[in-house]
Amino acid sequence: MDRRLVNVAVATVWTSYDSPREIDWDAVTNPVDIPAWLHRLTYETRLGLCNDNLVQSQVLYGQEVIVTEEAKGWAHVIVPEQPSSKNPSGYPGWIPMVQLTQCPDEWNIHDGPVVVVAKPKATLHTNVDMELSYQTILPLVWEDDQKVVVKTPDGSQGRFDWKDVMISESLDSRYKGTGLDIVSCGEQFIGLPYLWGGMSSYGYDCSGFSYSMCKANGYIIPRDAHDQAKSGKEIDIASDLQPGDLVFFAHEEGKGKIHHVGIYYGDGKLLHSPNTGKTIEIIPLVGTIYEKELCAARRYWLETEA
Repeated sequence: MDRRLVNVAVATVWTSYDSPREIDWDAVTNPVDIPAWLHRLTYETRLGLCNDNLVQSQVLYGQEVIVTEEAKGWAHVIVPEQPSSKNPSGYPGWIPMVQLTQCPDEWNIHDGPVVVVAKPKATLHTNVDMELSYQTILPLVWEDDQKVVVKTPDGSQGRFDWKDVMISESLDSRYKGTGLDIVSCGEQFIGLPYLWGGMSSYGYDCSGFSYSMCKANGYIIPRDAHDQAKSGKEIDIASDLQPGDLVFFAHEEGKGKIHHVGIYYGDGKLLHSPNTGKTIEIIPLVGTIYEKELCAARRYWLETEA
């Protein structure tokens, strides 16, 4: 098994190695410049990421991928941490080889202590400082009152300021949050522009947002909306919706194909990342197209932990 680690702040998972356009250059280099890429994208070129089926997902610095094929300087990968009906082993797609590095034998975030970026963004201080996304997770080396030192994918070390991170005994022992915790995590991103395929705090798509807020509370759920709607605990929309539940929307006034997911905010409101050209928002469901399209709800948080 060819295990690699993402060695840039955010690696975009493309549909094919020839999917990127000239305007996407800043997203396929090492280092990446995600802010410059997003600034350069117009509404039409952002929309093309979806309409032209260019982008599948994203992965964060230090995340593991499995390389299944190499072609023209690109790697076809599986992302184990993003469950998908597209592949039983994880989410598939293409990443430039330059954005990946060999996974060291001693790299372990499942059993040993880990450092998690707990702010929307945090600076990792190394020879060249990096701005990292919310929920970037790296192995802990040591800590003191001022700083937290972590392992980096290239085998060296970097440090965070304490104010930007939290420490967990291991990835698998992370605190399991409540539905209200999921909502609280999502609130900090109100106003963040939607990004098709987005899985970072530079921009989320609808299911990337629900996935990431659940992940922030210790729950790994499927990557895409239609898969999210098939897992977790089925919830009666009329009688049992609670804050933090995921709510799903389908074409044909709820009878067709699922096309959107959001987080139930409580009080009849929806917290979601809507679509290209819009930003993460909280809206009342009543009187919107979403009221007519609401078709299912699932609970991933543990009620026993409340």
